[in-house]
Amino acid sequence: MIKTALYSKVINYDFESLFKKKGYAYFTNGAYNLNIIGVRASGVNITNSFDDILLLIYKTPNGSWTRQVYQITTDPGQSYMAKPCNFKGTAILVPGQYRGAYKIGLHKGKYKALCQNKPVKVYRDNNKNKVYDYDPNTIDEGMFGINIHKAGTFSKRVDTWSAGCQVLASETEFKAFMNYCDKQIKYGHGDTFTYTLLKEEDLIWIFI
Repeated sequence: MIKTALYSKVINYDFESLFKKKGYAYFTNGAYNLNIIGVRASGVNITNSFDDILLLIYKTPNGSWTRQVYQITTDPGQSYMAKPCNFKGTAILVPGQYRGAYKIGLHKGKYKALCQNKPVKVYRDNNKNKVYDYDPNTIDEGMFGINIHKAGTFSKRVDTWSAGCQVLASETEFKAFMNYCDKQIKYGHGDTFTYTLLKEEDLIWIFI
């Protein structure tokens, strides 16, 4: 994980208080009951970079809290922004909490990943410019294959790795991520996973 300015914001951030403020579920019961959180970096210009963050926050078997931080993209790459694969436009996942929306499956039938299991909401960007359009008037809800998967061994450019999926840059980090997902099932918290996508702008100071 490259330690960016966004990394510095999230590494000790009080997500539990933020989730409470937003009315989101935050899992505190038992070991490896995963809080899977994506944070989309601020800005609307297409960077074609893995400049967002994925966190896992959970309790260990001894009851202590810990977190893992991974380098990802929550936005589609330049390739699909220029050439949408859907006539409505390229999918950009709308921030929010998607309860039980993911299960372990095969991404494109090839390897184990977290695969979309319930409808999610996406913006549809169809003007093919170099700006992400987070237009609420374009929101589309359904089953679109918005999976959480990996890119290459360690990818620096998003390009065709994402047409809307949440994609980890590092294969090593992705394997570690999936290992924790397996542990959630092993420790009896079920085989569905909740994914919460936030914006960097959501990371305000929480006063209790």
